This record gives sequence, C-alpha cells and structure tokens, in this order.
Amino acid sequence: MSRIEDRLNEIGLVLPQPVAPVANYVPFVRSGNLVHISGQISLDASGGIRGTVGVDVDLETAQAAARLCGINLLAQMKAACDGDLDRVVRVVKLGGFVQAGPDFIDIPKVVNGCSDLMVEVLGDAGRHARSAVGVYRLPLGFAVEVDAVVEIR
Repeated sequence: MSRIEDRLNEIGLVLPQPVAPVANYVPFVRSGNLVHISGQISLDASGGIRGTVGVDVDLETAQAAARLCGINLLAQMKAACDGDLDRVVRVVKLGGFVQAGPDFIDIPKVVNGCSDLMVEVLGDAGRHARSAVGVYRLPLGFAVEVDAVVEIR
C-alpha cells in the first residue's frame, strides 16, 4: 500500500469514486507535470451540503463542505495519478468559492476546511497557494466549490 493510502486509512478517510462532470468539460487536464482539476462541489453520498453560508449554513458546516470538496479533489488526483497518490509532488494552488450571504466575510475560514485536509493527508506536499472568494451562487446550490492545480510525477 502507498504512503498516502496508509495516511488515508490512518485518519479513517475513504475516497469516493471521482464525480463525473455535469456539463461539457473534463474532470482534469494534465499538461506536463501539472494537473488542473475542475471545481469539486461539496457533494457526498448523502447529497452534500447546499445553501448560503451565513444565511442557512453556519461556519462549521461550511468548513465541512470545504472538506468534502477536498475529499473529491483527492479522488480526482488519484484518478489523474492512475490510482497512485504517492505520485503527487505538490498541491500548487487551490481556488475556493463560497456561496456567501451578504454579511458573511469569513470566506478564508471556510476554505481552510479544504486546505487543512490537503496538509493532513499530504503533509508538506499539501501546502499550497490559494484564493478564497465569496460568490452569489454556485452550481446546483452547493455551499462550496474548490478547484486545484497539482504537480505530479
């Protein structure tokens, strides 16, 4: 078993099957050693976390939503690495989008749910540059969406 798979088992995290695109795009594109992963929404087997942060979704739930996005990003990374997450050299950048209410300003705290997961699973290779943006609406009403650029070998 790989080092990263051992780490996933240690923290009790099972990656889902990668989510299929819902429109005319691909889940990831590899260019050289960089993989650009399309935005992953806060979706899980129970339907995920939808809503507007600061209105009907609280900060703690929004952070859990961002973590779900991170889990889905890891599933896409695994697919991009032909099943071997040890091929991940570094998470280069995350782009986080939060469906935020008019008075909600803790956007970075929400996206930390994803950022913290990357470091928890990948260690220093999970440290990354990042954007955290509040938006009016996200696809299908999901609370959070995160995309990524990842270097692999």
